[in-house]
Amino acid sequence: MGETRAQFDVGGMSCSFCAESIRKAYDRTDGVDDVDVSLAHEEVLVRYDDDRVDEVALTDTLRDLGYTVRDPDKQRRFDEQRAELEDARRKLLLVGGASILTAVLMGWMLVGTGRFHSQSLAMDLTTLGLALATMFGPGRYIATKAYQSLRRGIFNQHVLLEAGAFAGLLGGLLGLTVFPGFPTVHFFAVSVFITAYHVLSEYTSLVVRTRASQAVHDLLDLQPDTARRVTDDGPEEVPVDRLEVGDRVRIKPGETVPVDGTVVDGTSAVDESVATGESIPEEKTPGDEVVGGSVNRTGTLLVRVTATGDDAFLNRVAREIEEARATKPGIVQLADRVLKYFVPGVLTVAALSFLFWLVAPAVWPGGPFGTGPNVQRGAFAALAVLVLGYPCALGMATPLALIRGGGTAARQGILMRSGDAFQIFPDVDHVVLDKTGTITVGEPAVIEIVALEATRTDVLTAAASAEAFSEHPLADAILDDAGERDIAYGDPESFDAVTGKGVRATVDGDDVLVGKPGWLATESADIDATSDEIDRLRDRGLTVVGVVRDGQFLGLVGIGDEIKDDATETVRRMERAAITPVMLTGDNERTAAAVADEVGIDRVMADVLPEEKRDEIGRLQTGEHSADGSRSAADRQSNGGHRVAMVGDGINDAPALTQADIGIAIGAGTDIAIESADVVLMGERLGGVMDAYEIGRESYRKTRQNLVAAFSFNGIGVAAATTGLVHPIFAMIAMVLSVSVVLANSFAGQLLSGEGVTTDFSVPEEGPTADDS
Repeated sequence: MGETRAQFDVGGMSCSFCAESIRKAYDRTDGVDDVDVSLAHEEVLVRYDDDRVDEVALTDTLRDLGYTVRDPDKQRRFDEQRAELEDARRKLLLVGGASILTAVLMGWMLVGTGRFHSQSLAMDLTTLGLALATMFGPGRYIATKAYQSLRRGIFNQHVLLEAGAFAGLLGGLLGLTVFPGFPTVHFFAVSVFITAYHVLSEYTSLVVRTRASQAVHDLLDLQPDTARRVTDDGPEEVPVDRLEVGDRVRIKPGETVPVDGTVVDGTSAVDESVATGESIPEEKTPGDEVVGGSVNRTGTLLVRVTATGDDAFLNRVAREIEEARATKPGIVQLADRVLKYFVPGVLTVAALSFLFWLVAPAVWPGGPFGTGPNVQRGAFAALAVLVLGYPCALGMATPLALIRGGGTAARQGILMRSGDAFQIFPDVDHVVLDKTGTITVGEPAVIEIVALEATRTDVLTAAASAEAFSEHPLADAILDDAGERDIAYGDPESFDAVTGKGVRATVDGDDVLVGKPGWLATESADIDATSDEIDRLRDRGLTVVGVVRDGQFLGLVGIGDEIKDDATETVRRMERAAITPVMLTGDNERTAAAVADEVGIDRVMADVLPEEKRDEIGRLQTGEHSADGSRSAADRQSNGGHRVAMVGDGINDAPALTQADIGIAIGAGTDIAIESADVVLMGERLGGVMDAYEIGRESYRKTRQNLVAAFSFNGIGVAAATTGLVHPIFAMIAMVLSVSVVLANSFAGQLLSGEGVTTDFSVPEEGPTADDS
């Protein structure tokens, strides 16, 4: 059979340790050739030899590690993820309640008795019960993951956490049964608190990622549920999934095209922005292709189905998004790089500390370490090392960067949805920009009027009067421009729309034609004198409409997509930051080149399909070639790629947004683009791209400062803990202090300036929309 690919949607991943654990497990599985793990989207893509291993064994490996494998059906998969979020919220409530009750008991013991250890068996047993309930109730899944990881020789945060939790449990049991002077309550409290912290951190991570899961779910909702199939017996309403290749479907004006197909009969203007991203509809006549999800604007079409199921456009885009997520270059958080060595180091130091206080007094009787094995001091040392070594502040360093930077960004109209974006932004050296809706406004507008035998006002008045009854988007642009200029125009006495060509109307008794120059020529209008102007407007990427009244050529109207006010300045800011701007668009080469020249972009790729956009992003990332088809000398020497940010707003941009190191969506765009992105710019302002870059760079600087502070506390604390003189309660106080330092460093500037802190991790019940974002 050869190499086969299997893609899994995996529940329960919370940090890059999880991704690394999955990679290591599959690396040790016979028959697996390669594996890509996307932490951000909880997806795994495995390439394997199905003669040596089957898909069942691959899913069993994930389940053995303690992760869940979601249903391949996209709707059920989304429902499962929502259920996981509810389950995580329930676990958080349970561990939160146990933590509060434990803290109250500890406080009452300290205030009421003034002692660090309890003299009440009832209190000891109560805290023991809370510890057991927390660890083996809502926290049981952590123990499962730790066991399965340890069984495969993988040391991760689950192993370190469970080592601390079980050490606390063991210390408390020793206090109950062997050493009456042990601080039993505090030992049990350690088990409760570190388990609760881990549940909280995983819940927060799950909430932040849940929004991204809507992309494919929302994308497939664009396809209508039913279609009007035409048979020999007449039309019938059938579910879209019952259509077969060769069936014919009738699509009326205003309806969404249900499937991919070829026009058999009829002419119409079809809005294909779902596929091309372009705002001006395409004129469709018999023989032309249409794609599912596009909108039929003017005429009725009879379409023969050419693709269904997985071969249909929307399903192909959904598959592109999923594959892009799974193969997207991973980002290993700075903290996780260090934790790769920190975790086994802490476990080793804890074990050696315990052994030292058992062995040293026996080896050196009468020395400074006592006269006999000191089990209590060894237990204190081991537990304190595990508590002080547990990277609570370290684990909070990156989330706090998300909160701090997210709050700053939100005040500037930027939604930072991914913690990875903060770390990657400083390394971004290429920004790929879609054209329509990103560099341009995304709506047809009158850009230029050329008056020939009349004034510009006369040209626009005649065109607006003739188009007053038209439903075509180009007519809307003309009428909108007339309204903005306060030009009065009347209704035509007669009106006839010539589909795909223009309109014929009677205005104040005059015959007026408005439409394509080629059509006007067939209607006896002399366009020879205007050919140079027509070519000039087309070279600017504009759609040219001619206006003729009673045989006299009044002028030309150039309609196009207006460039955003801040587009040119944003490109200049990129260049000042040593970032290369690249335009990647589905529009034609002439229009793309005209827009690129106006804003100052040198590298342009036009006529690019959605799946090709994703491929081009991938080539930039791997260094296969630059967007202009070449590679720099530095690239050839290093054989490396680029860090790429992609900015877009349409469904056709979604696979590329997901593939890019950082996907940036224009908030006025489609929900699919927004849900596929790491950063969302509210409204239409393009300058937010560089604002987000600067915020990300500053937030990453704060993260590095936090890591230095956290490791300083951990390092000093672990060293002190090995003496066996650090009481567990002081170890927990030190852990709280380390978190406080990280908090102060993260938010002191904001709090002093009165800006406040934004910590909105809520998830709408019905899923996010563009307005929510």
